[in-house]
Amino acid sequence: MKILHLYLITIKVSIGSFLFVLMLPTLAISMPKSSISVVQIGNLLWDQSEMTIKDVQIFATATGFMSQAETNGGGLSYEAGFVKKIGWNWKTPYGVFANEQEPAVHLNQNEAEKICRFFGKRLPTDDEWLSAAFLEQRLNPPTGYIKGQRYPYPGGSNPLNAHCLSGCGNYIGLAPSGSLNRGTGHVLTKTTKPGVNGLFDMGGNVWEWTSTQRNGGYITRGASWWYGSERQQEADVESKSPDIAVVYIGFRCVADKNP
Repeated sequence: MKILHLYLITIKVSIGSFLFVLMLPTLAISMPKSSISVVQIGNLLWDQSEMTIKDVQIFATATGFMSQAETNGGGLSYEAGFVKKIGWNWKTPYGVFANEQEPAVHLNQNEAEKICRFFGKRLPTDDEWLSAAFLEQRLNPPTGYIKGQRYPYPGGSNPLNAHCLSGCGNYIGLAPSGSLNRGTGHVLTKTTKPGVNGLFDMGGNVWEWTSTQRNGGYITRGASWWYGSERQQEADVESKSPDIAVVYIGFRCVADKNP
């Protein structure tokens, strides 16, 4: 939802020897403000972390949004096949109310795109995602990163700053005990270590929707807490149905930088 502000503009009109000054109303449009910090990479402004529950709540409060998972009574998890988990949605990813800084999951691709657009942003394309995740582009990157180098993991040379099922750092997810048959769930955004280009969780934590279509679905990248670190690599391409809402799929938004 765009926020409208009313202003007055002054117009001077000359008719013959007379000068008229007119005060006319005009509207200035500003976008709702996201709470997520951004990082410039090339000509794009990237959300530094995944979309949070806090920002989806801003969207839902302004628009009356009701997600597909809420309407259906619950989102999906995988237990020898996808199963609906009653009461699981973006507010309650594991059936209980969550911290507002947790990544927002149980949102399908279309819902993710709408939320990004609300903040004046969009989902990245697959090519944009790959460039940001694997190619270091900072002018003066910190120790451990070299400008212009392409890395095997979004975390850099190894996946130790990511959260995943195996092969990553020592992070414990937030899912209540016994709620999952595999893994420990996601961790809070920005509680792992930043990786290539200073972005958090491009590898692991939750899969991320892109705007690129493939095989009748949309590409997701980065893998999640459900999988080992090998699935975070660039060659791993996954596509999912645009209407699926799952406990381990989230997203992040980008904005085109104004010239």
